Amino acid sequence: MAAACLTILVLESLPANAASSCGELTISSMNWQSAEVLASLDKFILKAGFGCDAEILEGDTVPTVTSMIEKGKPDVAPEIWVDLLPDVVATGIKLGKLVETGAALKDGGVNGWWIPKYVSEAHPDIKTIADALKHPELFPAPEDSSKGAVFNGPQGWGATVVTTQLFKAYGAEKAGFTLIDTGSAAGLDGSIAKSYERHQGWLGFYWAPTSILGKYEMVKLDFGVPYNQAEWKRCNTVADCADPKPNVWPQDRVKTIVTKGFSDRTDPAVMEYLQTRSWSNDTVNGLLTWMTDNQATGDDAAKYFLKTREDIWAKWVPVGVAGKIKAAL
Repeated sequence: MAAACLTILVLESLPANAASSCGELTISSMNWQSAEVLASLDKFILKAGFGCDAEILEGDTVPTVTSMIEKGKPDVAPEIWVDLLPDVVATGIKLGKLVETGAALKDGGVNGWWIPKYVSEAHPDIKTIADALKHPELFPAPEDSSKGAVFNGPQGWGATVVTTQLFKAYGAEKAGFTLIDTGSAAGLDGSIAKSYERHQGWLGFYWAPTSILGKYEMVKLDFGVPYNQAEWKRCNTVADCADPKPNVWPQDRVKTIVTKGFSDRTDPAVMEYLQTRSWSNDTVNGLLTWMTDNQATGDDAAKYFLKTREDIWAKWVPVGVAGKIKAAL
């Protein structure tokens, strides 16, 4: 009888022990605010709530996804804009190297070319990218005002590849424009801020959700053509494609991606969390504005969110896990 009771106790304890065993994992933090804060948020929740030994690795979209496929690291990429490198992600999944979990942004991401609202109001004829490219004098390049400028993101971003391809596709160079490598997310933000402070024209790539678009009123230009999915995959997202065509930048699916190895070895409850965890652009915009106004890090913003928006995050995890997270705060 005693032996039978002991056996029952051992068997009952196995699921609980398994559920508490998450193990080591690496999380990729990209160099833009929403990805940085989501990586920090996942790290805190997975450590405090699920007992994971989580570590942050700095990364960018293209090298991170490539490394996940080829090397199996990092384990988790919380915010991947899938449609910026659709073939790479699809290939990783097909090869059994990647697993796509939940939507990091439930209403998707918005990419495009933008101009300041004051430029749009002063020149109501500028509604499309082609319209803007008729006026290089309105968007002077910082090093040579005789040319117009299109500001791009830093190397390593999928969006930087797309912007470079669209620059070719719309014949921007022939129209008198030069493509500006801003070097970093901070450099891109700074170029917008500087133009606003000087009330100058600005034309270039940007995206939402971001705190910058909350602070500076910008107008997204129309692409002036219908969306062509085949061309988007064939050339608009491929850096070495020589003949890109004008195209619409579709609303992006923003997903959390993990390696197949991590998916197989980790606690199923962790995968359930990554499948469930999702927030809206409005929520992220508000958090990023707080982050910018307070010069906060991703870790600071993650803790602020956990302290102030339990109404959102508590739905992502079991009650017992939520209790551990609140205790850790």
